[in-house]
Amino acid sequence: MENLMSQTTDDSGEKSEKMGLREILSSVFAAALGVQSSKNRERDFKSGSFGVFIIAGLLFTALFIGGVITVVQLVVPD
Repeated sequence: MENLMSQTTDDSGEKSEKMGLREILSSVFAAALGVQSSKNRERDFKSGSFGVFIIAGLLFTALFIGGVITVVQLVVPD
């Protein structure tokens, strides 16, 4: 039985699954590294929400910068 809550209909009438947390995180991570495939990028634009990717991208960026600052402070002596 199809889960109707997890599907949306795009402009062409095709049904597409909403993206889960794992797909969103992997898409943001792959895009940040520059290794996002065109197939996944198209999937993101068709079934993903713009706001979700903005928030996930900002969180990833903040965590990345925080991680770099932490590593630098641990490596560089005071």
